[in-house]
Amino acid sequence: MGSNAGKLTVATCQFPVDADVTRNLWFVLQQLREAASKGADVVHFPECALSGYAGSDFPDLAALNWSQLDHSMRQVMRWAAKTGVWVVIGSTHRLTGGNKPHNSLYIIDSAGALVDRYDKLFCAGDITERTGDLAHYSPGNHLTVFEINGVRCGTAICHDYRYPELYREYKRRDAQLIFHSYHAAHASAEDVAMMRAQVGLEVQALNPGGTYPGITMPATMTAAAAANHMWISCPNSSARESCWATFVVRADGITVGRLARNRTGILISTVDTTADLYDSTSAWRGRALAGVLHSGTPVHDERSDRRTEL
Repeated sequence: MGSNAGKLTVATCQFPVDADVTRNLWFVLQQLREAASKGADVVHFPECALSGYAGSDFPDLAALNWSQLDHSMRQVMRWAAKTGVWVVIGSTHRLTGGNKPHNSLYIIDSAGALVDRYDKLFCAGDITERTGDLAHYSPGNHLTVFEINGVRCGTAICHDYRYPELYREYKRRDAQLIFHSYHAAHASAEDVAMMRAQVGLEVQALNPGGTYPGITMPATMTAAAAANHMWISCPNSSARESCWATFVVRADGITVGRLARNRTGILISTVDTTADLYDSTSAWRGRALAGVLHSGTPVHDERSDRRTEL
């Protein structure tokens, strides 16, 4: 939509995602149209934004109306074409037989075509696969890389943030912008109290957030952006209580925008991959990715070799 190559106007959106697909679709289309009117090239939505999130917005997937969900996604695709913007949107992808569905991000281009789909690789839960995401979803098996206006993009979902190996692999594939969708919301008063207790009341004042995910998720995104020199768009559901608000991190690790927690909104950001941003590791990151874990030229010196002597 008129952006220069290497630059994108990104609309990172939040709304109170819930179990009602029709209601979710209304928010999605409203925000899609508003973002397009503000010049967005791509509109990015939270995890399970269209379908709702099993285990949080509703107990399980037994009552999910798959035909309604399919119809709603096709409406999103039509409106992507009408507005001429790309859409990255979370939903649930049905599988066959008795297999649990994927927790997915659909990548829709500005002509309304579904060009790829990312399936959450690291679903939360334990090894029994009866808790967390794994009680409801099957993990994916691939990374997703695509290009918008000369910017190489990748995708991730929520708990994936715990695995820096994914970001390193995206860097190997020359990704410059990651669309990392979250759903850390619909927390009850009891959930919030439990998360605060996990943090510890004695250290609350030392951290920019009151809940465990409210502290660790933004901090990890800052570290991932700076360590890999890539932009990251991070939408979250705003359903009360939302653990943190939608934000965008620049490739140097600086947060360049943030919405208000628990409120519907759109964050418009200019992602400029041509900008000369601070990157202290640019000279050696490639070698580190290749397994050469030092900078400069090692010396051969007997005093270097004797490590138990002063």
